[in-house]
Amino acid sequence: MRAIGICRFSYPALGGFKRMHDTVEEREAYLYARERMELRFRHFETLTLPSIAAQKDKRFTFIVLTGERMPRPFWDRLNDICAPVEAIKIVTAEPMKHRTAMQLAIQHELAQGDDDMSLQFRLDDDDAVGINFIRGIRRTARLAGKLSAGWRNMVIEYSRGYSVKLMPDGILAREIQGQFLACGLAVLFRPGDPRTVMNYGHHKLHHSMPTLIEPETHMYLRALHDDNDSHARTSTKGLAPLTDDQRAFFKERFNVDEAAVQAAFSAPIATPGKA
Repeated sequence: MRAIGICRFSYPALGGFKRMHDTVEEREAYLYARERMELRFRHFETLTLPSIAAQKDKRFTFIVLTGERMPRPFWDRLNDICAPVEAIKIVTAEPMKHRTAMQLAIQHELAQGDDDMSLQFRLDDDDAVGINFIRGIRRTARLAGKLSAGWRNMVIEYSRGYSVKLMPDGILAREIQGQFLACGLAVLFRPGDPRTVMNYGHHKLHHSMPTLIEPETHMYLRALHDDNDSHARTSTKGLAPLTDDQRAFFKERFNVDEAAVQAAFSAPIATPGKA
């Protein structure tokens, strides 16, 4: 059973953002602004990337989708930080609707391997999953084989996690119990299915397929910051500094190190092309 994840990293989609632009060039200028890219990289490097790199089950592919005209300094940085992680494949695409681009990337990856069932998931470039995520979804899908047999698809969701805000002083967090968030869930697909996880809105998956919800294990970190499109991803209500136990737990569960966050978010914004 294959496992395939996809992450959109500053891809200049046609639509897909609440901040609208009249032309692709305006969209790219917004996406690749130096301050914005630094914010995206700092979250990706301290949340998403460590959690993907430390997966206990290495049998998966993680697609990072970006634009064909990403400025060279950012392109080089993205390749450099992803290169040590065997599971990551960086894929570029011309501007199109983001769901279409992500569907095509997943379909291309499916065509490269065996004709087998697949577990597909999406992850934002400022979120993290537990290091047992791949192992967990694969095990659950296997155990639920009889339950899923009569259905085209099935959702596996981990509903418990944390909202986090990364700052020079460290990590602020609050525990949350989400409902069909993009992070912390995967969808089972059968061989030859032309649809992918990107054919469905994650908030409505349970409208069309059965869902197994694991409500106890903390399986995701969901970042809050000013570059998020939705208000739900900017509100800092209820956040508190990590306790010593939480600090150790974040490192053990997600491979997220508060000291690395402090170092990254305290650093000055570098000029592209310069150390």
